[in-house]
Amino acid sequence: MHSTAARQTLIFDADDTLWGSNAYFEAVIADFLDWLAHPELSHAEIRAVLDDIERANAVTNGYGSQAFLLNLAECFRTLNSRPLDAAEQRQINELAVDLIEHRVQLFDGVADTLEVLAGRHDLKLMTKGHPDEQTRKIAASGLGTMFSSIHIVPEKNPDVYAGIVAAQGLSPSSSWMIGNSPRSDILPARAVGLGAVYIPSSDTWVLEQAELDPDDHGVLTLGSFPDLLRHF
Repeated sequence: MHSTAARQTLIFDADDTLWGSNAYFEAVIADFLDWLAHPELSHAEIRAVLDDIERANAVTNGYGSQAFLLNLAECFRTLNSRPLDAAEQRQINELAVDLIEHRVQLFDGVADTLEVLAGRHDLKLMTKGHPDEQTRKIAASGLGTMFSSIHIVPEKNPDVYAGIVAAQGLSPSSSWMIGNSPRSDILPARAVGLGAVYIPSSDTWVLEQAELDPDDHGVLTLGSFPDLLRHF
């Protein structure tokens, strides 16, 4: 158990750590696979194509609902050797209405846990995605005032983490990244010397998965968000 006496910097991921996100995308993908009704490919095979498109386009299109719709359109084009017509594009947009307009719903215990932690430590938020979309989510969450700084970034990699550490004057030895994504939250944080708290989620996007070193004692794995209070 880590001491709560020394003030530390706790950097929180947002989507699928503080509130649900990927489940909405997965629901749209399931509807898209049914709608596509490809005569030769299984749902799993189509999903593999979509995963490859999303992986390749993340660099140029970024993340978020609008990038996601572009990826669905490209998947259709790849599998059908033609672009969507206007009616088909409207149908895909209709599939994604709940995703685009979804209400931010905090996970159980998040607000109360952050309120206690804010009295003990310096809290920051670091989330990737489209700035307007992420800003809307943060505002809707009601959590913005909990954080001394909020960072919306296009990607989470070691260079981005190092930049925030430098810009905020953080001490890596007393700073922790807290999130559900091995690829975006845990591994790059550890690469620049931050501690990391991994809170697994059953809804973590497949492209955010990565193997963690079980012998890395700089990674603390917790079963739930409120468990943070026992360590910080």
